[in-house]
Amino acid sequence: MQHRPLIGVIACERQVEGEPAQAVKHRYLEAVERFAKAVPIIIPTNQSEDNAAEIVVRLDALLLTGSGSNIEPSRYGAAKPAQAPTDRGRDLFGHALIRAAVDAGKPVFGICRGLQEINVALGGTLRDLRESDLAQAHHAPSDADLDDTFAHGHQVDVVTGSMLQRFSGSETLAVNSIHYQAIDRLAEGLAVNAMGPEGVVEAISATSTAAPVFAVQWHPEWRPEGRPHDLAFWNYLGEAARADYLPAAQSEMPVRRPS
Repeated sequence: MQHRPLIGVIACERQVEGEPAQAVKHRYLEAVERFAKAVPIIIPTNQSEDNAAEIVVRLDALLLTGSGSNIEPSRYGAAKPAQAPTDRGRDLFGHALIRAAVDAGKPVFGICRGLQEINVALGGTLRDLRESDLAQAHHAPSDADLDDTFAHGHQVDVVTGSMLQRFSGSETLAVNSIHYQAIDRLAEGLAVNAMGPEGVVEAISATSTAAPVFAVQWHPEWRPEGRPHDLAFWNYLGEAARADYLPAAQSEMPVRRPS
């Protein structure tokens, strides 16, 4: 039996029936299973940061999803107040997971908020597009329904020779755009893979980690059928999770290496 890799998918805090709960939208979990050909497992963020390394050692890759919440500016050293909604538990535990995965040589992938989290965890900063005239280019009106929200988008220019160009095979891509925060100062050790309107960073990859670290600002999990570059994102995640696949020491699964 061929064992599929285990991909940890970070959760967000939500209110369910009047009390805090952990949640992941189905589209992320379904994309991991259908398109990355892997097994998704939800990672709650309402736990001690000390648990991050013990979780990561049992995973083959980590996925940081998008979210409606904003990263608190204090996480990247800014004094400005946070804009609601926020998710402090995700800010804290997401940071711990990223650092633990990089240290353990496990692949880390990010989508939207996940891209921002990776940049912050590795020492970069963010800006809020609502403080400029860029918000409308990168986010649909707040009263748009779900279909119209994800129909909002723009073109990105892919950096020549980048990882994104290698797996997408394209110099430009049409992507959806649903974000207000964006990279300001790029963290050391990260490279820009794509740029959007007015110089907004749209994709990044790590340059010197033991395993791939890759993230996009758009949402490849939203109905990716028919968009080769979004399907390629999931294929890359699955391939990264399978590379030299060795289950955790605690596991009894047999070792499988690529043929």
